[in-house]
Amino acid sequence: MYTFLLILVLYLPFQLALNPMAGVDLASVRVLILVLFGVWLAQGLKKKNLPFNGNGQTYLVLAFLSLNFLSISVATNTDWSIRKLLFLFSIFPIYFVASQLISSQERLWGVVRGMVWSGTGVALIGIVQFGAQFIFGVKVVYAFWAKTVIIPFLGSSFGEAVLKNPSWLVNISGQTYLRATSLFPDPHMFSFYLGLVLPLAGGLIFYNKQHKTLYTGAASLIFLADMLTFSRGGYVGLFAGMVFVMLFFWHKIAKKYKIAMGFVLGLGCLVLLLPSPISQRFLSSWDLKEGSNQGRLVMWQKAAEVITENPLLGVGIGNYPLAVSSLATYRDPIYAHNTYLDIAVETGLPNMLVWIGLLVVSMVSFWKKAKRERLFFFALVGLVIFASHSLVETAIYSPVVLTLFLIILSFSQLKIDHEKAS
Repeated sequence: MYTFLLILVLYLPFQLALNPMAGVDLASVRVLILVLFGVWLAQGLKKKNLPFNGNGQTYLVLAFLSLNFLSISVATNTDWSIRKLLFLFSIFPIYFVASQLISSQERLWGVVRGMVWSGTGVALIGIVQFGAQFIFGVKVVYAFWAKTVIIPFLGSSFGEAVLKNPSWLVNISGQTYLRATSLFPDPHMFSFYLGLVLPLAGGLIFYNKQHKTLYTGAASLIFLADMLTFSRGGYVGLFAGMVFVMLFFWHKIAKKYKIAMGFVLGLGCLVLLLPSPISQRFLSSWDLKEGSNQGRLVMWQKAAEVITENPLLGVGIGNYPLAVSSLATYRDPIYAHNTYLDIAVETGLPNMLVWIGLLVVSMVSFWKKAKRERLFFFALVGLVIFASHSLVETAIYSPVVLTLFLIILSFSQLKIDHEKAS
């Protein structure tokens, strides 16, 4: 079972799409999660021992799912609600399974290594994709990626929807660049994924002396790929993570690690601030006159208006596009561009508070566990990056990002003893 989980972690960013019927694409990772959950459940029932961690984090997960389910009662289009509910209920079981299978610090580090190596692989693909435009040209690489690369990983219907609303290109100072998306539908989801993995790669650098150079190379590739997404939300998340480390954990870091970590943080700040396309993109995040920023403000205002009218259960999960336009289709990319607002507008303010509570409870748990196992410090930084990035984007409906996020949350269920990390 644990080996199955490791394979799932390695496969996660490379997962292929299934097409069970015309017009329907299904992420294969959802099927694998349900298979893993089914086997885990059957074994537990056979042994008459189905472990359940009845703590605050688990109850918040259950509350989040319950409120999503209840919101269907106010939905205008129940079919759309059912589709989104099926998505959530096919991904969230990984939290319960991972909570039980990651039962030792050795297993924890094994899963983290799997996350870092699969993250490195998908980061390398994104770097090659970005670099190819300077050899073959933007149009050639764009067409190749659109027609050949992404369809097996996204599916034909979803792939077509992505291409109708592409965010793959960015114009900086009059120069158009193809952003790194790798095997993800857009650079924002790619950045969310990398933002969760990058701090874990940092943990392997500092606590695995035998392969320090190897993990430094992996972390560098992940960081570079994240920069090449040109995702301003991703940059804001990384900046928040660096500030968090400096403010809250610097005095806790052993002296021998401060020079190395200081160098890493300093390098990160230089990349974000020294004149370059990356720094221009990052600094434009704070320009309220910039077009896409103004667009986000309008979206947030519209979402706030809808929330005010439907505070308890929202408009129903999956139904926000219809609250904006009665002519909207299921694939139309109409959302609030803010995870917290997106949850509130579709499933109510109470559910938004549950989600925030889940993040806070998990962060506090990681904070406490970091005193005995430093890996939790790096997992905590990943949650800070994720929570900050979520202020301007929504990733909870990405099967890859949500699965990774839930497995990382499950780390807090591990009871720490004096076992040494591998």
